[in-house]
Amino acid sequence: MAVTCLLLAACPSKRVEETPVKEPSFVKSDWQTLPEWTQVGLASSLEALSAECVSLKRKEQWQQICAEASLLDISNNEALRLFFETHFTPWQLRNDDGSDQGLITGYYEPLLYGSREKSERYRFPVYGVPDDLLIIDLAELYPQLKGMRLRGRVEGKRVVPYHDRAAIDSKHAPEGKEILWVDDEIGLFFLQVQGSGRIQLPDGSIVKLGYANQNGHPYNSIGKRLVEMGEMTVDQASMQSIRQWGVDHPERLKELLYSNPSYVFFREMPDSLKSAVGAMGVPLTAGYSMAVDRRTIPLGMPVYLSTTWPNSEAPLNRLMLAQDVGGAIKGTIRGDFFWGFGAEAGKNAGSMKQQGRMWVFFPHGFTPTLKTASR
Repeated sequence: MAVTCLLLAACPSKRVEETPVKEPSFVKSDWQTLPEWTQVGLASSLEALSAECVSLKRKEQWQQICAEASLLDISNNEALRLFFETHFTPWQLRNDDGSDQGLITGYYEPLLYGSREKSERYRFPVYGVPDDLLIIDLAELYPQLKGMRLRGRVEGKRVVPYHDRAAIDSKHAPEGKEILWVDDEIGLFFLQVQGSGRIQLPDGSIVKLGYANQNGHPYNSIGKRLVEMGEMTVDQASMQSIRQWGVDHPERLKELLYSNPSYVFFREMPDSLKSAVGAMGVPLTAGYSMAVDRRTIPLGMPVYLSTTWPNSEAPLNRLMLAQDVGGAIKGTIRGDFFWGFGAEAGKNAGSMKQQGRMWVFFPHGFTPTLKTASR
């Protein structure tokens, strides 16, 4: 306010008492506070941790943790629990208003049908990264912006925003970058939202696709857009209901999809991969990996999640690993639960819209801080 007054020279002389603004925070917790901590199975959680140790073990604070994790008997749940209690301290996340709950959604690997060649049936392209997409690491110019990147393209002597979804879909398609062609337009949109998936070719073979890059535009929820249009209620909005709306209103589908300007580009992944690869570069573990906002939770951290099963009040308490990020996953207490591959995974992911609490396990001696620059 003081700066504004100096610029406008039109502020009242009377001092105004301002209410301090609270910031989101980590609150040191204890093991007894975690719901069902002594009952949850930890074998798959340890397997997810071991997978990321390929990269984490290079960091000093993780060396002993990863070394001991490799020696544990995953069938001994008591030993696994003691391992986490010995090496970590649970810190509970709180919102800026002091509340401890946030939104938990789900994602998965969808299966689409496609071809290497365009045809009347297979006419919707899956693109790789365009040659003219620029990725500028802002930290090279401004160290305080570490972790922030700018995406755009060159126009004359200027760097301008890259094309949005509508432009890519029409006059600015990255010709020559088609990886595959699929037969389902809204399925392709959901593939971009999920960030990875599998395409079955006419001969029955499977091509695995992973996230390669994005056009730099913000993600806008088409479910939220449909609610704003009065087409469905918040409670009705799910991946399944959105798909059905598209089937019922084909003439309005493009308009809906274009309301989300974000566009994801893909790359082919090795056939040997058993699961999607997250932002850490390691395969995700179905039911135990999650996407988070890395401004709040550093990638690789164990996160104890207390929520409920999709469309249910039944408790779902589980030790997850923060191994991925997503364009829509923004906020202090915000998580995206990876359900894996297949129809059942898609059903759970599409209907998951729960409230949940989070405790982040930080290695002993580490005091967490929140990166609140963008809030």
